[in-house]
Amino acid sequence: MSLSWTPPAPLHEPGAFITQVMNGEPSWPAPLAPEAMHGLAGQAVAGIAPHSEADIAAILAHYLAGVGCMIGPHVYAMAGDAEHPARLNVGIVGETSKGRKGSAMRPVERVLAGADADFPARIAEGLSSGEGLIWQVRDPIERLERNRDGTTEMVMVDAGIADKRALFVESELAGTLRVAAREGNTLSPLIRRAWDSGTLRTLTKTSPATATGAHIAIIGHVSRDELLRYLDRTELASGLANRFLWIAARRSQLLPDGEGVPGGVLADLAAELRAVRVWAATPRHIARDPAAATLWREVYAELSDGRPGLFGATVNRAEAQVLRLSVLYAALDRSPVVNVEHLAAALAVWSYAEQSARWIFGDAIGDPTADAIRAALRRSGELTRTELIDLFGRHVNRGSMDRALGALLTAGLATRTMQETGGRPREVWRAA
Repeated sequence: MSLSWTPPAPLHEPGAFITQVMNGEPSWPAPLAPEAMHGLAGQAVAGIAPHSEADIAAILAHYLAGVGCMIGPHVYAMAGDAEHPARLNVGIVGETSKGRKGSAMRPVERVLAGADADFPARIAEGLSSGEGLIWQVRDPIERLERNRDGTTEMVMVDAGIADKRALFVESELAGTLRVAAREGNTLSPLIRRAWDSGTLRTLTKTSPATATGAHIAIIGHVSRDELLRYLDRTELASGLANRFLWIAARRSQLLPDGEGVPGGVLADLAAELRAVRVWAATPRHIARDPAAATLWREVYAELSDGRPGLFGATVNRAEAQVLRLSVLYAALDRSPVVNVEHLAAALAVWSYAEQSARWIFGDAIGDPTADAIRAALRRSGELTRTELIDLFGRHVNRGSMDRALGALLTAGLATRTMQETGGRPREVWRAA
């Protein structure tokens, strides 16, 4: 299938972001590199985008996450002793609620349904607890029961779910994050576990369900403000955020008379994908070919490099994310190896996701005190420690102040000098 398509001109002029950059805030990500449009993924974007107001990056992200879930866990790469199938979580983040995030999913769902008639039943919404997540992919449940003659035997009380694939499409990801932050809620650790492996369990007496061989993906929609409000530093530090690809998205064009993607286009895309689903049903360990292995060694150090602050916390699984993306692009080609084109496509998607994370989280530390200090230093140029204490009305204790200032120093976001005054030295702080 071949589609001729030219991306639309940006709906928003680049100059709209000059003020943002001058204020020290990261700018909107550069457009996706052409390498990201390799193979069937590029064909899907080319078929859907002319008929949709959704961001091209959002369409691609929905397609990749959806297909990665649909094809299951049998096609994978290895990193050490860990298997990495094409299992992705993506968070589509808009400037406001008007980013047309949801409109990117509807045509993708139709393509997935055309490729696998059973898959729509595996799409759900409403993540609210870890137990609920497990229930969607649960193993059979047995219980020991006593017979009338006094003997006991194991009896199956629930047949479980045979199809271990589950795609959660959360149109209000902020609500999911808000629930996950509640004390005692097991959703966050189980989302992390689901990304890592297919074995899930809780230790609660009321819900002893387990899941093995699970293949779970999440697509979430959220505005930037909501994400910053509800994804707190604890969740970032615990590793929830870095198990998502964060994709900045906004309306790409105005289609007041839009009638959706033609059925013929979606049918052709589904037919191509149907062959991939059949191919991926056979277990396959995919490795890089020599040329891709050389490229991987060249980029590995940069992918592994640690970054400070909230931004760093969201991108510090870069190697694993790129590995999974490269496996997915190879699977879409039904290729037994990851080649340079597959790895280049994965790197292009990751580059956009990394830029998106920079736009979302900027150089914030994640410590409210540290971030408030940095903002004050930017406004004032320099402040003494006494002035910083006064900034908080002396409601911040010394330990919190020391930790916040230390975090800014470690991240290279502030500098400290000691000025001689003839008496006690004066401690002066400046934004770096």
